Amino acid sequence: MTAEFPVRTALLTALLLAASPVAAFELHSPDFTDTSPIPGRNVFVGFGCTGGNQSPALSWTTPPAGTRSLAVTIYDPDAPTGSGWWHWVVFNLPPDSRGLPAGAGDAAKPTLPAGAVQSRTDFGTAGYGGPCPPQGDKPHRYVVTVHALKVDSLPLPADASGAMVGFNLNAASLGKATLTARYGR
Repeated sequence: MTAEFPVRTALLTALLLAASPVAAFELHSPDFTDTSPIPGRNVFVGFGCTGGNQSPALSWTTPPAGTRSLAVTIYDPDAPTGSGWWHWVVFNLPPDSRGLPAGAGDAAKPTLPAGAVQSRTDFGTAGYGGPCPPQGDKPHRYVVTVHALKVDSLPLPADASGAMVGFNLNAASLGKATLTARYGR
């Protein structure tokens, strides 16, 4: 009976530790909240849109254990392309990053951490390109995601397409946090 007690105690302890709540990996922005409209300062300039084309400020909580790098994407699944639209693709962010300031998506300004890569969006260039759905479409969803990755870096060229980066993000994923805002005109 005394040999069973330590085994039972160890099993009970393991079960309690497994049931302990793990802090959620969450993404936030002071520019918009989940399901809120995207403000004009974040809207694209061009294609008939007259926004500020400033990437939103983002912050996130501690990523899952084992995270070795991070990535941020903004994707419009409602774009009338048959494949959506990549608005921002950033990868190889350091694992201790906890956010990006407003305007970090300006490819002409070095505001990202060393080693981070802003890849090609569906606008055909690197850097942030804000929302600009077709006139008269219902508001589109813009899925902002921070990806926690189990690799130190993605082995991709700086001009990799959003789809190629997305494929590699999913292959190396430990977890992700998202928020979805909307914009229509």
